Amino acid sequence: MAVADPAAPDSERTERSRALHRRWTSVGIGGALVALFLIGVLFGPVPIPPATVFHILAYQLTFGLLGGSPCGAEVSAARCGTLVLIVWGALVPEIVLAFAAGALLGLSGGLLQGIFRNPLADPYLLGISTGAAIGAALLFVFNVGLQVANVALPLFAFVGAVLTGAVILIAARSSRSSTETLLLTGVALNAFLSAVLVFTLIYNPVGNLQLDYWLLGGVFGANWPNDGLIVGGLFVVGVVISLEARGVNLLQLGGDVAQSLGVDARRLVSRSILFASMATALAVAFTGVIGFVGLIAPHLVRRLFGYDYRRVLPLSGVLGAILLGGAFDLSFNVVRATELPIGVPMAFLGGPFFVYVLYRYRRDPRRGW
Repeated sequence: MAVADPAAPDSERTERSRALHRRWTSVGIGGALVALFLIGVLFGPVPIPPATVFHILAYQLTFGLLGGSPCGAEVSAARCGTLVLIVWGALVPEIVLAFAAGALLGLSGGLLQGIFRNPLADPYLLGISTGAAIGAALLFVFNVGLQVANVALPLFAFVGAVLTGAVILIAARSSRSSTETLLLTGVALNAFLSAVLVFTLIYNPVGNLQLDYWLLGGVFGANWPNDGLIVGGLFVVGVVISLEARGVNLLQLGGDVAQSLGVDARRLVSRSILFASMATALAVAFTGVIGFVGLIAPHLVRRLFGYDYRRVLPLSGVLGAILLGGAFDLSFNVVRATELPIGVPMAFLGGPFFVYVLYRYRRDPRRGW
């Protein structure tokens, strides 16, 4: 006679509770994205009546099917043209760029933390962002390829990011590599590449003026063509990175175990560094250097949704978009009448978070993995 397992109902209830929690958390994340978008449009540097803003958005998103004036009958044609330019030509492209760049940095950070099994791995802390910045800075400083900047800028940033990723790959493959070794390698790379960047910039003071805000991270001058490039890149890179989830899950058991289960750990790490470098290069090329998004987003996802990288990787992109979208909204409200570079709010948030993660995992390196 079979004996019922008294723990089974409790286990089922626990699983249902977790599923319900994840479902409501997902709804909250979706709501946060919509709210951040609307806040960015409604509370921009120029006060515009909310009804006018919603009318412009509805008109543009429906390709003018609503008919009439894009701003509504209450707004004159001359003023309407200016408002449409502000909302649809400036604010919305900047918000889309912030979301896309945050998603790319979140994806990159989630993948790096997974393959290195290191909670401190981040494209900014490991120097990949700075490497991409050097590549992109060469375009400004030496006026190389300015005629084809939309193509040259991502290309230069990509080369810089990949070369930096190659150095990290060599350090990670060392038989003596550890969490501390990887972190210190990133710190050393950041210091070295920052010195190279400064040395490069002294050759062209005019180029420095163009780089002032770019190096602090920002979405100034965003436009729809650039948004199309970065969103298209996000789609491609996001799909490719998400396809690595199974291998990254197995890698958490150790390289030897993953190898025995059919995963070539060395190739997985090499591919992942390449993909993370691509994602970072795309973000840096259009927004400049923004730190800590790739550090914070994966930690939040693991706390909310668990440690399955089939969820961690794509949701790190979503949380990264929320983080940078929130930084964008703050950029207009911290100092009124001035658009603060979005890298500044992220630095204020990321510095204390980094210290928290460092000391938490120093006490128990296995916690959370």
